[in-house]
Formats: sequence, C-alpha cells, structure tokens
Amino acid sequence: MKRAAVILAAGMGTRMRSKKIKVLHEVGGRPMVDWSLALADGLGCDKRILVIGTHSEELKQVAANRVGSENIAIQDPPQGTGHAVQSAEQALAGFEGHVVVLYADTPLLPVDAVEKAFASLDAGYAVSVLGFDAAEPGGYGRLICSDEGDLLKIVEAKEASPDELAVSFCNSGVMAVRSEYLFDLLSRVTNDNAKGEFYLTDVVELARQDGLKASAVRCSEEDVLGVNSREQLAEAEKVFQSKTRRNMMESGVTLIDPDTVYFAFDTQVGADVVIEPNVFFGPGVSVASDTRIKAFSHLENCSVGEACQIGPFARLRPGAVLHTGVRVGNFVEIKNSELGDGVAANHLSYIGDGDVGAKSNIGAGTIFCNYDGYFKHRTTIGEGSFIGSNSSLVAPVTLENGSFVGSGSVVTKDVPEGALAVARGKQKNIEGWADTYHAEMRRKKQS
Repeated sequence: MKRAAVILAAGMGTRMRSKKIKVLHEVGGRPMVDWSLALADGLGCDKRILVIGTHSEELKQVAANRVGSENIAIQDPPQGTGHAVQSAEQALAGFEGHVVVLYADTPLLPVDAVEKAFASLDAGYAVSVLGFDAAEPGGYGRLICSDEGDLLKIVEAKEASPDELAVSFCNSGVMAVRSEYLFDLLSRVTNDNAKGEFYLTDVVELARQDGLKASAVRCSEEDVLGVNSREQLAEAEKVFQSKTRRNMMESGVTLIDPDTVYFAFDTQVGADVVIEPNVFFGPGVSVASDTRIKAFSHLENCSVGEACQIGPFARLRPGAVLHTGVRVGNFVEIKNSELGDGVAANHLSYIGDGDVGAKSNIGAGTIFCNYDGYFKHRTTIGEGSFIGSNSSLVAPVTLENGSFVGSGSVVTKDVPEGALAVARGKQKNIEGWADTYHAEMRRKKQS
C-alpha cells in the first residue's frame, strides 16, 4: 500500500518564549520539523503534507523549500488536531493507501515504532494508534482497550472517569488510518468537549460505530517525547545524545567520558576511533577509523580520514577535508581546506581556503591570509613542503612541491619547486646596546 504522512506543525509554541517558531528549534543540530520529514522518508511515504498556521512566514518558507507549496496545508484558525488533519484533505485528494499523522514537535520517534502501526492496518484494522506506558500519566489521553487488545476509545484526561484515569497506557497522538475512512470519519467529529476543539482521537469511537476495528501498538515513552518548552527541548536533546553515545560505543567507538561528547543527528564515526572528553560535533561530520579526537575539539561540516590525530583544542570548520594520517594540533583552525596524506599542522595556525599537499609541514603560527576585505582567495601548497613558524601566506599564492618558507616570512609571490622563500627584514646587530640599555634602566629605577 502507498503511504502518506500528515505532519502537524501549526502550533503557536508560546511556551518556548521565542521569536523562532517552535518546530524550527533544533535537536541534535537538526530542526524538529526536519526530524519528522526524515521519519516520513524513512517510512517510504509517497506524500508528505505539512500542516502549518498563518502566524509564521519563516515556517511557510521552510515548508515550501522542504515539501513544495502543493504539499502545504493551512490550518486557520487552529481548532484542534482533528481540524488540523482535515486541513490536509485537499492536498491528499486522490491518494489511496495508509495515512499516518505525525507531529513536528516530536523529533525522536523511530521508524520501527510507526511501522508497527502500519502493520496493524495491513492486518485489517482501519485505525491504529501509537501508545506508551507513561511513568506519570497526568494529562495524557488514555487508551482504553478490550481484553482482546483492540482499542475501544481514547479518552482525554479532562473527560476521563476515575477508572479511566487509572490507566497508564497513554496516547502519543500518532495515528495511522486507511485513507478510505480518514476524512469521512473526521467529517463527523464534533467539538462538544471541554476544550471546544475537534479531537483527532474521536475517530476511534466513530470507526467502531461503523463496525471497523482499531488497534493500539506500543512504543517507549522516550520515543514520543514532545517538545513544548525550553525545558522539554533540553530533555529531548539529552535523550538524543544518550542514545547516540550508546550507539556509537556499540559500533566500536571509544568515548572516554561519554557524557561530555556531543553528536549531531548525522555524525558518522568509524570503528576504533577514540574520542576524548569535551568534544563537540556539529552537523555534517564524518570521521574514519583509527582516528583520535583529543579533548576540547570542535568539528562541523568536515571530513576526517583514517588514522588522524585532531586536537586538543582544535577547530575544524565547514569544508575541512583531512586525508589519511593528518595531524592537527592544539589551537589550529581549518576552514574550507584540503590536507593531503600525512600533513602536520601541530600548533597555533589558521588554514583557510587552502590545499596542502601530502607530507607537508605547517609550522606554528602560520596564517593563510585568505580574505582581502571583499573576496576569499586560495593558497596552494605542494607536496613535501615546509612552512616555517610565524609565516603569513597572502592568497592567492602557490608554493610548489618541496618548497621551503623561512620562519617569520610574509609570502606574497608564488614559490617555485624546491625553492626557499625568505620575506622578512634583514637582521641588524648593534654591539653593546643591551648592556647600555640595562645600565640606564637600573639607574632610573634606583633614582
């Protein structure tokens, strides 16, 4: 059966106390709405419909970029979850298959949990709801099931009896419905309830009244953690990091102090990589096997090859590409540059917009002067070159294979293969100057 996802993203998010729309806040370096879109992709959905409100032009633009304007549904004004899904009816016109309702503020829901709901539809159920056993059920809607396990109804906490409130099996909000029933059921949902809203949950009882079957499938409470506040955003981040750290270690990565290492949603780390404490990975990082990332290093949108050593206190910025056996030491920053096999930059250097050939050495204090105030320019260093300490390479400039730059030089012209470049003032020694200086300073201090 074909699949479609209706992703609800129309909430105001007022509890976030933010100018940024709630679902654009990030978990693991990825906006929450993108987590839901990625989930829909992982489920093999043929259509992805984003339901948004009218209060955020920013989200409207993001939605258009992600799914196209034809797959945007507007809920105006917001009148509950049932009304939100109804808003997607036109966008789903002609679709036949299974429809799942997802939430753009529930970023950690895994594919396998939703697959259970789809499996129920394949088994003949008209509606399938994802539920969880809550440690503190509180204000969650309760899933009321028969002795045989079929779902009888979903009761909102404000509408529940004492016996129903005692049930700990709770509604996540995620629901899969056969398309041939979905909008007919929604058309009969009323807002005769404590909130005066159209509840998506009412379709369960309506389906049963039509002689259709409903099911409830289980997932963990962490899987359906929703985000409505900064505190819950931090909790979602904590859950994501904990799971990712565990997965990394299970796949053969050594984390010396796991709780101090932070990953992004797409971080790729090979086997036998060692990551020391206080390392941060932004989005877009891949690290090949047998590499060591030393303490207090920061990496984002970069690629690190096998058997490299990074840090401590190193920063790899977007576009940094390191090949096999590269050494990047303390307080070295690399941006939009490619370092060949065995390159060493061990101390206090900035390598920006450059290409460094294999086996070259970048001395302490070397600066790639890549920006002229208007444009960025590249520096190219050939294989086996040696850049002396405290040198400035003023781009655009090329240093051919085997070239050598004397310490303290400011290089503004190309250096031929095998040549030595020295670009500094000529040293002058004044005999006896230091003795005279010290004697005069001592005399002044005594007086």
